[in-house]
Amino acid sequence: MLNKFGHLTTLPTGPFRFIALDVETAGKMIGGICQIGLCFVGETGDVQAYSVLIDPEEPFEPFNTDLHGISAETVAGAETFPTVFARLFDLLNTHSLVQHSTFDEKALTSACVRYGVPMITSHWTNSVTVARQAWPELKGAGGHGLANLKKHLGLEFHHHDAGEDARAAATVVLKAEEIVGTALSHLKIDRQLKLKF
Repeated sequence: MLNKFGHLTTLPTGPFRFIALDVETAGKMIGGICQIGLCFVGETGDVQAYSVLIDPEEPFEPFNTDLHGISAETVAGAETFPTVFARLFDLLNTHSLVQHSTFDEKALTSACVRYGVPMITSHWTNSVTVARQAWPELKGAGGHGLANLKKHLGLEFHHHDAGEDARAAATVVLKAEEIVGTALSHLKIDRQLKLKF
């Protein structure tokens, strides 16, 4: 089943080379997550986007809703963070993760603290850093945010939807690897083997 952006609404089965992750938040608290988006990248560079709405159990700020279009009405009947995160935990914890900036990891950590649930221990790669290495000419020319990379690279995605932004971050990494001419060595799928000891 797919949502309005053509994202999966059920989790695909891995393993994957890496997973890009993005979150949207409801209000003033960084841990008030109202949507999680994931983009699963296979060994051949194929991508599958997934997104899920979450009841943040806090008020929505008008600024946030204007940005991502998610409101209290949108998440009515949605599950809360602990339920959704428990379903994602093993998949996220056994893969290398990509985020565009460090906001997403901070938001997840804050939500875990808020609800008293364990945080994943995955290796995180910041696709902003990857983009800076691949396209140094963008420094001072719009920078390496997703909106400017979208324009520079001709990407098509709906900015500020978590699933779309996760897909964009994954695409940035894949395009950067093409430019640099080598795969990022730490983005590999054998992480789960290392955790069994």
